[in-house]
Amino acid sequence: REAEAFKEQGNAYYAKKDYNEAFNYYTKAIDTCPNNASYYGNRAATLMMLGKFREALEDAQQSVRLDDSFVRGHLREGKCHLSLGNAMAASRCFQRVLELDHKNTQAQQELKNATTVLEYEKIAEVDFEKRDFRKVVFCMDRALEFAPACHRFKILKAECLALLGRYPEAQSVASDILRMDSTNADALYVRGLCLYYEDCIEKAVQFFVQALRMAPDHEKACLACRNAKALKAKKEDGNRAFKKGNYKLAYELYTEALGIDPNNIKTNAKLYCNRGTVNSKLRKFEEAIDDCTNAVKLDDTYIKAYLRRAQCYMDIEQYEDAVRDYEKVYQTEKTKEHKQLLKNAQMELKKSKRKDYYKILGVNKNASEDEIKKAYRKRALMHHPDRHSGASAEVQKEEEKKFKEVGEAFTILSDPKKKARYDSGQDLEEDGLNMGEFDPNNIFKAFFSGPGGFSFEASGPGNFFFQFG
Repeated sequence: REAEAFKEQGNAYYAKKDYNEAFNYYTKAIDTCPNNASYYGNRAATLMMLGKFREALEDAQQSVRLDDSFVRGHLREGKCHLSLGNAMAASRCFQRVLELDHKNTQAQQELKNATTVLEYEKIAEVDFEKRDFRKVVFCMDRALEFAPACHRFKILKAECLALLGRYPEAQSVASDILRMDSTNADALYVRGLCLYYEDCIEKAVQFFVQALRMAPDHEKACLACRNAKALKAKKEDGNRAFKKGNYKLAYELYTEALGIDPNNIKTNAKLYCNRGTVNSKLRKFEEAIDDCTNAVKLDDTYIKAYLRRAQCYMDIEQYEDAVRDYEKVYQTEKTKEHKQLLKNAQMELKKSKRKDYYKILGVNKNASEDEIKKAYRKRALMHHPDRHSGASAEVQKEEEKKFKEVGEAFTILSDPKKKARYDSGQDLEEDGLNMGEFDPNNIFKAFFSGPGGFSFEASGPGNFFFQFG
């Protein structure tokens, strides 16, 4: 009678959803009469409401040990198994209920739920092997609707979230499990995996080591720990070689590091960028651009890789590509330095679309006044129309064009002020110099009219022949 009184008080608190007090009174009833199946069944129901499915499972199992015909005991055992992710064991419990009561609609529905969970498990296993991690996350989310206390499902979901680069979500799931069970090796492994993929390799190794202390045979933690240590060592060796100026060795070490773990996106992005820097030092600009492109494919927020690639584009005079990269950088980080880099690239692009007077004369940008005069003398004589009077009309037209360009180039580069404006990228036509009305013969005659130069005599309308003086 005393035990029944405790049970009734427990029922009253359960009805009021005061599950902690209900638990206390059901415990008193069990202590008073430990062989009553319904007391264990009621306490199991209370523990389930408190989310303590493992403890609830023990009570439910005890209730059916005491009374194998206790339908609610079998139902609660099945629900606990299902909530903990053991769908097979849950199915057996629900089947036992149907043996006792073949019309039990709750058992029929729960059996369908257990079958659904088993199907999601099978699909997830296949998709994980296919590396279709999004599908695995979907399956685990569906399975967790029926098995909310299953750490195994949560860990698999968290691991796939990490492999998808969704690190905050993965960390959150793993942390929730570790709050309940700080020794959970799988959760420790996932925490380490997130740090590893975020390029926090030293901290990652600490978690992998901790996981291996809890479970020395944890294969994934063992492999990840080995990869993390190897990646860290190889990257640091490459950095040392680079600092010493041994670019060939640095290239080899970064390449070896890239082969360690293709899944580590952030670290590999940095390795590609580092190798791109090495290639730029070796003047292998195309290879450097390819490396930086691979880096931004892995991490499209990696500013350093965009800057490195942009500089390489500048080095090979692909200014439009350089401007595009600098614009991307400036949109992301609006610093004075990035603004200046963009401005410089835009200026070079503008200059590249004009005639290259240095190239026309065949001199470099640091050519002296005498070198510019010598170059003009050589090119003007080479392309003078009278020299090609016997050529085809097409050749004559081309040579006239070149002769005019040589005169233009000399006009600009021989005048210090015009040259300075040209070098700074200013529009010369805006400064009143209209090259469309330019007459190259005037420059030619002025240049060669001095003593020992050339003499010009008309040989027909608009034509000249010339002789060395």
